Amino acid sequence: MKIHPTAIVHPGAEIDEGVEIGPFSIIGPNVRIGRNTVVMSSVVVEGWTTVGADNVIFPNAVLGTAPQDLSYRGQRAYVRIGDRNELREGVTVHRAADEDGVTSVGDDNLLMAYAHVAHNCHVGSQVVMANYAGLAGHAVVEDQAILGGLSGVHQFVRIGRLCMVGGLAKITKDLPPFAIVDGNPARIYGLNSRGLRRRGVAEEARLALKRSFRLLTTAGLNLEQALAAIRSALSDCPEVAHLVGFLEAPTRMGVLTRACGDRRQRGAEILDPDPRDSDRGPR
Repeated sequence: MKIHPTAIVHPGAEIDEGVEIGPFSIIGPNVRIGRNTVVMSSVVVEGWTTVGADNVIFPNAVLGTAPQDLSYRGQRAYVRIGDRNELREGVTVHRAADEDGVTSVGDDNLLMAYAHVAHNCHVGSQVVMANYAGLAGHAVVEDQAILGGLSGVHQFVRIGRLCMVGGLAKITKDLPPFAIVDGNPARIYGLNSRGLRRRGVAEEARLALKRSFRLLTTAGLNLEQALAAIRSALSDCPEVAHLVGFLEAPTRMGVLTRACGDRRQRGAEILDPDPRDSDRGPR
């Protein structure tokens, strides 16, 4: 361990081998920090917080402090952060608001400067939250999602896998997996085909998802009708099965299915103009 002499590390904290703690950082009594994690200067880690291995925590990040919830009365609650995350300057992750509740961040995430993860949120793995992106309480972000800078996510909202959210977007409903979403109010702009290609999703699966999005956003069907059509025609694709499972799951806020105005009017043609992902070939 390399602990700067100006850092304050409580004797009750558990610090694994290879950990570095920079000047003026404060580590509380119930904190556990995994091997080879680097805690830079002026970082605060409090509460019942566990940080995994090989993380890098940049200056002025604050982890595990009390939630911004008026009902909280100091009961034991947790923050659990996985491995190989990069938490940039000023990132805040608050402990849960209920007794023995958990706020969690998975593995291999990038939380850029001043991103905020509120109480009882669950962030998956390989997620990117750009500068000042914020999650209100109880939000869920699935793996590989990207949240643009200054985007705001309402409490209890779910963000689906590989969803891409534009900067300054206002998110008040659940976002389907694999969608591109932007705006205030937010609208679906199509399928995140580029992200799917980058993640190695096969062309056949991308085309099946494209057809699913047509049914979901541009076919004039309600959610129940769209789900029935997707299940009957496309449910053998694992990615489509994930989409269907997400849409069938309980929701507090409802699911966003409304497409951007021009795209709804023009229908499926606009969902992805890239001919490499077109089931009709170049046009």
